[in-house]
Amino acid sequence: MKDNYGREISYLRLSVTEKCNLRCRYCMPEEGVCQKRHEDMLREEEMIQAVEAAASLGIRKIRITGGEPLVKKNIVSICEKVSQIEGIMETCLTTNGTLLPKLAKPLWDAGVSRLNISLDTLDKNKYKYITRRDELDKVFEGIETALKVGYKRIKINTVLIGGFNDDEIADLANLTRRYPVDVRFIELMPMWDNVEFGPQAYVPCSRVLEVLPELTSIEKGDGVAQLYKLPNAMGNIGLISPISSHFCESCNRIRLTADGKLKPCLHSSQEYSIKGMNYEGMVKTMQETILAKPSCHVPLSAEEHSEAGRSMNQIGG
Repeated sequence: MKDNYGREISYLRLSVTEKCNLRCRYCMPEEGVCQKRHEDMLREEEMIQAVEAAASLGIRKIRITGGEPLVKKNIVSICEKVSQIEGIMETCLTTNGTLLPKLAKPLWDAGVSRLNISLDTLDKNKYKYITRRDELDKVFEGIETALKVGYKRIKINTVLIGGFNDDEIADLANLTRRYPVDVRFIELMPMWDNVEFGPQAYVPCSRVLEVLPELTSIEKGDGVAQLYKLPNAMGNIGLISPISSHFCESCNRIRLTADGKLKPCLHSSQEYSIKGMNYEGMVKTMQETILAKPSCHVPLSAEEHSEAGRSMNQIGG
C-alpha cells in the first residue's frame, strides 16, 4: 500500500516487549520500565494477527524488536509463526546479542534470516557504563554462535556518541575484517528523554569518513545506510544519518509497539491502537496509519528533540 506521498510501505517493525536485560543510557532508565498489566500488552495471537493484516496491505519485511526481544519467553514461537505468514518474505530481529549463545540456533530454525546486534563499544569498562551491565563477552559469544549456525552476514549497530565512542571508530570498523559482518554507524537520535547527553554527544556520520579515509564507496543496498568498504574487509561499513541527512523521502516503514500502538513515524506522538481489535479492524487501522505518515519527521538536532513521547525501549529500537 502507498501512503499519501507515493511511498510503498512494505516494512513493519514489531516490538514484542518493552523489557530488556540491559539498561542502555540513551534507551532506558536505570530502574527499568514501569510494569504494565499483562492484559494491556499484545498477546502472541494478536501479534500474529497484526502481521497477517499488515501482509494483506503489502508488508513484506518484519523486524522483531523490543526492549530486548530475546527476553520474551515465547520469542521463538512468535518468530516461527511470523515467518510462515503468506506474503512475508523476510523476518529479521534486532538484539543486544547477550542471549544469542542459547537462542541463535532456535531463531535460525524458526525462520529468522537476518540479525542486527547493538554494540556501541569494544571496551569492557565503557560497555559496563553505557549498558549498566557486564555482558560484553556474551555479545561476542553470540556473534560467533550466530555465524556458526548459519547466519551469513550480521549487522552490528553502533550509535555514535561524542566523547564516548568516537575514539573507537577505527576499532569498531575493523570488526568487518575480523568477521563477515557489516558495521553500521548510526547518529544518536535526540529522543525526548535523552537528558544525559548534551550537544557534544551528537556526532555526524561524516566523522567516520574523516577517521577512515581509506573507505571506498560501494553501491547502496535496499536499506537506509550509505555503504562503504575497508580494504580486505569481509563486511561493509554503513552510515545511517537520521539527523544530518534524513531519509524520510524513502521511508517505507510503520511501527507497532508491544502495547498495541501503531506509529506512522518514529518521531511523532501520533499513535493508533489495535489492541483488542479483530482482523478487519486491524486492517482498517493500519490503512489509516499508513495514510497518516508525514512527509518528514520533525526537525531533529541537539536542541530539537523527538516528539515520540516514549523511550526507545517502549517504541522498539
